[in-house]
Amino acid sequence: MTVPASPSSRPLDAFAVAVTIGLCLSWGFNNVAIKLAIHDIPPLIQSASRSVIAAVLVGLWAQVRGIPLFRRDGTLGAGVLAGVLFAFEFLLIYRGLVWTTVTRGTLFLYLAPFFVVIGSRWLVPGDHFRLSQWLGLLLSFIGIAIAFGLPTPAISPHQALGDLMLTGAAAAWAATTLVIKVTSLNRISAEKTLLYQLVVSAPLLAAGALVFGEHIDSVPSPLALGAFAYQTVWVVSVTFAVWFALVVRYSAARLSVFTFLAPLFGVAAGHIVLDEPLTPAFAVAAASVAAGLLLVNRPR
Repeated sequence: MTVPASPSSRPLDAFAVAVTIGLCLSWGFNNVAIKLAIHDIPPLIQSASRSVIAAVLVGLWAQVRGIPLFRRDGTLGAGVLAGVLFAFEFLLIYRGLVWTTVTRGTLFLYLAPFFVVIGSRWLVPGDHFRLSQWLGLLLSFIGIAIAFGLPTPAISPHQALGDLMLTGAAAAWAATTLVIKVTSLNRISAEKTLLYQLVVSAPLLAAGALVFGEHIDSVPSPLALGAFAYQTVWVVSVTFAVWFALVVRYSAARLSVFTFLAPLFGVAAGHIVLDEPLTPAFAVAAASVAAGLLLVNRPR
C-alpha cells in the first residue's frame, strides 16, 4: 500500500463550504428516507442492496466518462480496507440501534469528527487544530447534545453494548475518512474510491443480513421504494463520491466538523416530512453548531 508523503490539508473555501452544506442536507433527509423504508425493507438488506445497485450506477457513470477502473495502480489494499471499514460502520450502526435509542446512538455516532481531528494530527501534516478550533468542535458537539438530549446512564448491559457499537461505528467512519485521505486512494478518482467501498461492502452487509435473519415478507410499498431509490441513486451514488473528492482536496478535520449539520437537518426534515415536533431547543442547538463551525474555520 503506497502512502503519499503530503496529503492536502488546505482550509475550506466558499465552494467547499457550500457543497458540504448541500451534502449534509442530503444526509439529513437520508435519515428520513431510511425511516420511511425500514418497515418494508430491513436495514441491512437496504444497505446491501443499495451498495449493489449504486455500484452498477457508479460503474456505468465511470464508463461513460472514460474513468479507468481496472488499471493496476497500487490502490487495491487501501480500497479493500476502506470497503471493510465502510461495511463495518453500517453493521455497527444498524445493529447497535437495536439495543440503544436513536437519540443516544446519534450522539455516540457523532464522536466521529473528534476521531478524525485526533487522527489528522498524527497522520496529516499541517492538519491539526488550535485551541480555538477545539473549542469550536466541542461547541458544535454541545449543539447536537442540546438537539437530541444528553444521554442518561445505560439502563441495561444491552444498551451499553449498543452505545459501544455506535462509538465503534464513529471510529470506523473516521478511519474510512483518514484512509482515503492518507493512502494511495487520494490519487485516484472519487468514483473508483467509492466503487471499492460498494463492491467490498455489499457481500459483507448481505452476510450480516443473513446472520441476523432479515427478510422481506411482502412487496415494498411505493413510498418505501421511493425512499430507497433516494438513498441509492442520490445519497450513495452521488453524494458519497463528492464527499470523497472533498476529503482528498481539503482538510479532513475541518470537513468532518461540518457533518454536525447532518443530524440537525435530519431533525428539520423529520418535522417537514413526518410532522415530528420541533422544540425551541432546536434553535439553540443550530446556533451552537453554527458558532462552532465559525470557530473551526476562522482564518489563522
